[in-house]
Amino acid sequence: MATQERPYRLVVLGASGFTGQFVAQEVAREQVVREQNPRLPWAVAGRSREKLQRVLDRAALKLGRPTLPSEVGIIICDITNPASLDEMAKQAAVVLNCVGPYRFYGEPVIKACIENGTSCIDICGEPQFLELMYWKYHEKAAEKGVYIIGSSGFDSIPADLGVIYTKNKMNGTLTAVESFLTIHSGPEGLCIHDGTWKSAVYGFGDQSNLKKLRNESNLKPVPIVGPKLKRRWPISYCRELNSYSIPFLGADVSVVRRTQRYLHENLEQSPVQYAAYVTVGGITSVIKLMFAGLFFLFFVKCGIGRQLLIKFPWLFSFGYFSKQGPTQKQMDAASFTMTFFGQGYSQGFGPEKNKPNMRICTQVKGPEAGYVATPIAMVQAAMTLLNDTSDLPNTGGVFTPGAAFCRTKLIDRLNQRGIEFSVISSSEV
Repeated sequence: MATQERPYRLVVLGASGFTGQFVAQEVAREQVVREQNPRLPWAVAGRSREKLQRVLDRAALKLGRPTLPSEVGIIICDITNPASLDEMAKQAAVVLNCVGPYRFYGEPVIKACIENGTSCIDICGEPQFLELMYWKYHEKAAEKGVYIIGSSGFDSIPADLGVIYTKNKMNGTLTAVESFLTIHSGPEGLCIHDGTWKSAVYGFGDQSNLKKLRNESNLKPVPIVGPKLKRRWPISYCRELNSYSIPFLGADVSVVRRTQRYLHENLEQSPVQYAAYVTVGGITSVIKLMFAGLFFLFFVKCGIGRQLLIKFPWLFSFGYFSKQGPTQKQMDAASFTMTFFGQGYSQGFGPEKNKPNMRICTQVKGPEAGYVATPIAMVQAAMTLLNDTSDLPNTGGVFTPGAAFCRTKLIDRLNQRGIEFSVISSSEV
């Protein structure tokens, strides 16, 4: 991976966007942490110099670093101008791409990065885009020796590395994992910026193309070890967490399955079955969510419905999504817990006609998911890419976080930055 001869180790593309501004702040914070280590020259990139300057001024004020704006490069480029993307990519070792929805704006960045020998990390939670980019660019990226790593934010580092962590901590063979995401909010409640909402609207509106892509890929099924993991009902009760749960509709399942395929095919590891859920509390929350879900699925099926969903996110999401995004108070009070319940076999005890005889429970805990944990995950993924080169896959390519980072120190880095991985219990049954 070319790093030394380029002026910037990291470039944050889309730094003036809602999430991008927090990623830029996190890179600035990382610089402070690394003061004893080599310098971390970096830049912000986007269409408007004034907006990028404002992002740096705000970060300087927030971090108490008045000299910050003069230390960070500014690169003017536009997604619709390939020459400007080439110019941006040539100056970076790693591009942190924060410009979404990725289905519309992601591919030109990946193309420019591969052509110019630059690695790229994004925080995409759109399975169709992630899987399509693998099929289109994996071989080209491998030829160039660059790493294109998607879903390196809250989608899907906690889930993907959480399964790998659970597997590493189990004294035997892990065969299946269910994860349960719980989002905690403060007195002012939760709010998510409507960029995430738009990605969901377009993704659910285009489900048929994702199915078509998967059918055309004609992949051999990954073997199932031990009993097949049964899917829960759309609304089920989780006794251990004392809460109702629904399937988690983000990218986690798609990403974890791709990682498990990679680990099985390339590292000859036993694959893990996976299902993801989100806890929703009591029966009142379940009823509210059912109504919201039915509205969403009805409107998302046609063009006019999608336009209405995008125009009025606050109305259709019952206040959870807005064009303004969360306030600082909402972010400060929010956090997440992802609990993993795994089963498998102890050493020397095989799946042949035996029931699983090992249980393990692990957790990943962290701060507010969208705009605190996501920038931490993204920046630490970038630092891992820069510093753990000998532990990365031997050749470049398009990877999930788990495939790229399974042998690196990324989990240790996240633990030091407030995204904590821990074992809750482990026992033979």
